Amino acid sequence: MKALIILPTYNEKDNIEKFINALLAEFEGIEQELAMDLNILVVDDYSPDGTGEIVEKIALQNSKIHLIKNNNRGLGNAYIKGFKHAINVLDADVVMEMDSDFSHSPKDVIRLLREIKKGNDFVIGSRYVRGGSIPKNWSYFRKLNSYYGNVFARYIAGIVPVKDCTSGFRAIKTSVLKKIDLDQLNANGYSFQMKILYESVQEAAQVFEVPIHFIDREFGDSKLSFKDIIEFMQNSFVIMLKRNWKY
Repeated sequence: MKALIILPTYNEKDNIEKFINALLAEFEGIEQELAMDLNILVVDDYSPDGTGEIVEKIALQNSKIHLIKNNNRGLGNAYIKGFKHAINVLDADVVMEMDSDFSHSPKDVIRLLREIKKGNDFVIGSRYVRGGSIPKNWSYFRKLNSYYGNVFARYIAGIVPVKDCTSGFRAIKTSVLKKIDLDQLNANGYSFQMKILYESVQEAAQVFEVPIHFIDREFGDSKLSFKDIIEFMQNSFVIMLKRNWKY
């Protein structure tokens, strides 16, 4: 089984080399325990800070590192491009979504992949199941946005059983993604996470949540914008209308 960790990047020069090295340090143990072939795909949005060039140099020294460029079109488009490359070029059986700023711990990768090996199709690193957490020092607004964004998605979009619909730390079997028309998702920001989850559930994917401790980035800036929040709400209602139309 081949697993590909996809890292969308934009101006992550302070994090990317350290993060790739931290992932590589975990690979040997994961590959031995789970009999998986692990690789990393960086999808860089032509970062002006030189993130892509850093990855290119690493890739020349390690065949497990791959790089493709995206045209700065947002998180959703970066992941879609990464998914297609994973399926059509690298022939991956599993893709993983992660942030490259250490918000998601490389040491948790094995925990998600273990659940894939047990037969689950879509495994989420969840902040909102028992044992998971968000940073205590988050602002009141950010806590509200994160928590109620998930409540909004669960009940408006109808993904009630899932506690963390917007987590960016996931492992997904490509057999599920192949059933979804990725080009019709129409989600550039983090609403992509909700829409790909919804479509996977519609394809009867077995979803499992693993508790994680989300950590705030130390270097660089958050990419979340007000535009992302608006898009998220719009897409939630689009899904609600789509669900109601079926009935």
